[in-house]
Amino acid sequence: MSKIGKLWNGPHKGFYRYASVLTAVMLVFILFLSNDSLLRWVKSLFELRSQKSEIEYLRQENAKLDLKIQQLSDETDSLEQFARETFLFAAPADDVFIVEE
Repeated sequence: MSKIGKLWNGPHKGFYRYASVLTAVMLVFILFLSNDSLLRWVKSLFELRSQKSEIEYLRQENAKLDLKIQQLSDETDSLEQFARETFLFAAPADDVFIVEE
């Protein structure tokens, strides 16, 4: 017989069975049922990773926008061109043609 078998069927079998069941119940409670369970930790880990990647993406976008703002504030011609292209602005002396498709 193995050591576990000797303990399970030996003279103190009641204590070992009680301790085994109690340990199993506690593990189930800790891993799945408590407010601070292992499943919540894993879920939080995945959420944290996705938020970190989103933060990095937003930092890159902010850097691009800062560069664009710097370029537009340096040159008035580029600012005027940006306004015309983006917001369809026209100068007072410009002729505007509307083409319908």
